[in-house]
Parts: sequence; C-alpha cells; structure tokens
Amino acid sequence: MTAREPGGGTLAVSVVGRTGDLSGSANRPEATTTPSGRSAAEATSYQRLREHLAYLQMGAAAEHLSAELDRGLREKASATQVLERLLQIQVEDTRARRQRGRLRFARYPVHKTLAEFDLDFQPSLDRAVVAELSTLRFVDEKRNVILLGPPGVGKSHLAIALGIAATDAGYRTFFTSAADMVAGLQQAHLEGTALYKFRTYVGPSVLVVDELGYLPLDQQSANWIFQVVSRRYEKGSIVLTSNRGFGDWNQVFADPVVASAIIDRLLHNATVLNIRGHSYRMRGYTAQQKAKEGGARVR
Repeated sequence: MTAREPGGGTLAVSVVGRTGDLSGSANRPEATTTPSGRSAAEATSYQRLREHLAYLQMGAAAEHLSAELDRGLREKASATQVLERLLQIQVEDTRARRQRGRLRFARYPVHKTLAEFDLDFQPSLDRAVVAELSTLRFVDEKRNVILLGPPGVGKSHLAIALGIAATDAGYRTFFTSAADMVAGLQQAHLEGTALYKFRTYVGPSVLVVDELGYLPLDQQSANWIFQVVSRRYEKGSIVLTSNRGFGDWNQVFADPVVASAIIDRLLHNATVLNIRGHSYRMRGYTAQQKAKEGGARVR
C-alpha cells in the first residue's frame, strides 16, 4: 500500500508477517503522475486514509498523518512503528478531550490541587491522612470524606482538589454547594423532573458538596439532602465540607431525626478531617497588621 501526503514523499508499506517496512516494491508498475509529480493513485490512497480516520473520529491521527509518513520515510521506520505513533497521538488527544469534558461536567468554580495546599499553615491537619486521600483509594472504596472547621481553613480547597484529582484519574465527579443542590432539586420538583435531576447528584463517582451548615435548612431542604445521601449510600463517595460539627447539625436541619439519619449514613464509611487553624483569607491581613504594629513600636 502506498500513500502520499500533500507536498511530501510516498509511503510504500509492505507487510511481512506481523511487521512491515517502508521500502517500495521493486516490481511496482509505473504510476501515472499528476502535473506536480505526485502519483494519482498514491494521492487517492492518502486521501482515503484521511477520510477513514475522519469517519472514525480520529482527527488527531488524521492531522498528523502527513508528518508521521514523512518521519517514517526519513527514519526508515516499519509500518507498525508508524501506526503505533499515530495511534499514540490519537490516544493522548482523546484522553485530554475526555478530561476536559469531565471537568466541564463537574463545574468546579476554581481549579485547586493538593500540591497547592499549604500544610505548614495548618499544622493540626494530619499529613498522613491527606496523603492517603491523595491516592484516591476512598473513591474505589466508596468512602466519604467529611471536612469540618471554621471558615477560611482550607476545607473547600481540599474538597475541590480531591475532586479534581479524581477527575484527572478518569472518575466522573460533580461539584455543588449545598444551597445550590437544594435549590436545583426543589426547582426540578416543581417542574416534575426531580427524578431526572437526581441523576446529576447520584450518578458521579464523587459528589463534592460544599458549605453545608452556613444556612439553616427547612424541612423540605433537609429532605432533599437526605435523599441524595441515601441514594448514594454505599454506591459512591461524597466529599462534604461544613463549618459545623456534627453536634450542631440539629441546628442546621429543621428535623433532628433527618439530621441523625444523614449523619449515620455519611459516617458509616468515612474519613473525617477536623481542621482547627487560622484562616488563609485572613493571613495577608494579619501579616499587614503585625507589620503596622511593629512599625508603630519602632517609632
């Protein structure tokens, strides 16, 4: 089989056994050439290759076909090697495209990573636990991760970072605040599409729920939270952040019975991190205030 890329040389592939070479056939009949010197048969074969790749939605391979054929001729590579390089290009492109799609679906408000988290600023945080969570074993074990602590200590950063790490590893994830999830389910209920909406929160391998407890929830809202937790129970991981300890959840949920049922299901298989430290957001302000106080004393 021969093929010519626009403006390049010909590629003649002779397959022997499981491998091939890029040498032309000695007995090949003389081909009709176009005014530019290009073999019409080879140009047609090359175009068909491009069309086949496009039909199979292998756009990256089609885009790099000409360059890889030229490279194969220069390096006297086998047909197998040329095909392997083309497929590797396509695999990398497909993997990156799927990753972008998963991130778009997940709707993370910002991009955070575990490497960016300043563990030195929060010495109360158990580094060994964070390291274990970074392995994403909790996803395979369908284990929940509960991050508790006052505002500004990095709960949301850790939750988003864990979710994005899972997304990078190929898991489907989704981010929502507790308030947005409740509002979305309530609106879907009014529109008669609640069962469909539940798929958004139940389907992903990891559901990241941020800021539970900042606002009190009425009976209906508490019921929506319970429904999501119950439907995901032992089926998928929930990464949840809250500024309230479990003892205060009766104040968050209007119904203490529902609060107890939610806590029971969340904690049955969970890792709990209680972060007690200073606020990252206040770190710059505190440093400025100390600098001003130091300057005043010097004067």
